[in-house]
Amino acid sequence: MRVHVVSDVHGRADALAGAADGADALICLGDLLLFLDYADHGQGIFAELFGTEAAGRYVALRTARKFDEAREFSLSLFASRPESRASLFEAAMTRQYSALFGALPEPAYLTYGNVDVPRMWEQYLKPGHCVLDGAVVELDGWRFGFVGGGLKSVYRTPNEISEEEFRAKIEAVGEVDVLCTHIPPAVPELLYDTVARRMEKGSVALIDAIKATGPRYSIFGHVHQPLARRTRIGVTECLNVGHFRATGAPFVLQW
Repeated sequence: MRVHVVSDVHGRADALAGAADGADALICLGDLLLFLDYADHGQGIFAELFGTEAAGRYVALRTARKFDEAREFSLSLFASRPESRASLFEAAMTRQYSALFGALPEPAYLTYGNVDVPRMWEQYLKPGHCVLDGAVVELDGWRFGFVGGGLKSVYRTPNEISEEEFRAKIEAVGEVDVLCTHIPPAVPELLYDTVARRMEKGSVALIDAIKATGPRYSIFGHVHQPLARRTRIGVTECLNVGHFRATGAPFVLQW
């Protein structure tokens, strides 16, 4: 069995179309949408709505951790438009999701990232797409458990939940061979982004589950340029499957 895994797609519909080539199935660990591109300010929903210069200023404020100023700046831009903030975002997300799910191969097993909007997914799913969150699927004798979303943070991304909610979903999954999440376990070297120079949020509940149930693998994304891509917790190999927007290449899991 050969499975390809992607995470942090962030708008790369072009590469997503071929992500399952040579594989029996594709796993996607979320973050399909691209709101901001920190490397190219002309890309993403924010730039689409307000232009490259405004996106660059917004990125600079967030990078400097001036989150209140960034929110005030964003609200001032929306105030200059006749449409509502919700309708502008909805239209832009619709365009991205339509292209992304149109390119997404079948069969594919998906869970949500922290910048995804779960309520919008159902209308784009193909017959061979299976969305799992706090649920398990068996592939050729291996059990894969999926837990989506991110933890609450200063960035206020669309799909953030509490550690307690995240823990409940992990407990619902139980013992599996491969534990698939968008965010990493709360291990510092897995959480530090060497380019953004910041610690991302990881889950203590995920560490507890790994220690308690000992899956073969814990696979995740979320941190685009981690200090370490892999480590071990007991018998479990924990690994970041990579930043698909940047590489266009899936991680290969074969058994």
